[in-house]
Amino acid sequence: MNFNIALIRGDGIGPEVTNESVKLIHKVGETFGHSFTFNEKLAGGAAIDAFGVALPAETLAACKASDAVLLGAVGGLKWDTLPGDQRPETALLGLRKELALYANIRPAILMSELLAACPLRPELVGGGLDLVIVRELTGGIYFGDKGTVTDDDAGVSAYDVERYSEAEVRRIGIIAFDMARKRRGRLTSVDKANVLESSRLWRRVVTELAANYPDVALNHMYVDNAAMQLVRNPGQFDVIVTNNIFGDILSDEASMITGSIGMLPSASLTGGNFGMYEPIHGSAPDIAGKGLANPIASILSAAMMFRYTFGLAKEADAVERAVKHVIGQGFRTPDMAGNESVKIVSTSELGELVTAAVGQ
Repeated sequence: MNFNIALIRGDGIGPEVTNESVKLIHKVGETFGHSFTFNEKLAGGAAIDAFGVALPAETLAACKASDAVLLGAVGGLKWDTLPGDQRPETALLGLRKELALYANIRPAILMSELLAACPLRPELVGGGLDLVIVRELTGGIYFGDKGTVTDDDAGVSAYDVERYSEAEVRRIGIIAFDMARKRRGRLTSVDKANVLESSRLWRRVVTELAANYPDVALNHMYVDNAAMQLVRNPGQFDVIVTNNIFGDILSDEASMITGSIGMLPSASLTGGNFGMYEPIHGSAPDIAGKGLANPIASILSAAMMFRYTFGLAKEADAVERAVKHVIGQGFRTPDMAGNESVKIVSTSELGELVTAAVGQ
């Protein structure tokens, strides 16, 4: 069977890490009898340089015509002086909106082999860590009304509006409850209902949904407490569901508990099988081209693509086992070295080791 993938390598370390994912995807095809066709397009800073816009119409059309999208990372200091609506990051928001990618799935798993790289005390994570953050991706403050106004006395003021509808909360809540039902049966809904009207609506709708899931234990948590609990007792969490901005922040915090932000993949999904897959880390232009970037998050994003869009669970399992095997052999990029005596390898070397381990 052939699968069509829109490939956006992105900026900074994006091309380096996606290179390793592409190699691995081809290896999976050879091993399991599939073929994968890549349609490479530009977005982000690279597209601004080439076309003057972060998300060219050609790129968007290619993504809509594909079975899935594999994305690197966009942005960098080079484009930081551009107006907000012209920056590379607008490509991400545009893709999420135009492709209706409203559900962002971000697993955070601490491998036992990486305990030494975790910044938390061993007694806090000794039992392991395996949680999933389900982040609403196309609503909230990132997509709400925004702008600036000028007042003679106060000068320039800026505003960004946080807005959610019942329908938006309900559809992300259903995904989170369904996921919790398939895991350990615990769902934490994170909001700020003590001060935000949008959070009060969020909490009401999630509570109403709970009646349809008597086998899932629901609890609510304010976002400030959730941020504290993630570093105080991360093992208490199974599935976390939250809004766009809170999910953005909490998932980055969770990534560091796993030993490195370079380890965490993500899937951005519609109501069907279509999805966009990308590591949660940024473009890290300071290390671009130096062979220091960790390709694991991009590789595991490819595994999520196999599982969620292509329905290839066996292949996804093979990739995840290959990653665990290579990490277990002591191979690391610098970001996940910790204080251990390990074998430091480059981006491409680590990618090649994981690719070679697929199917073994």
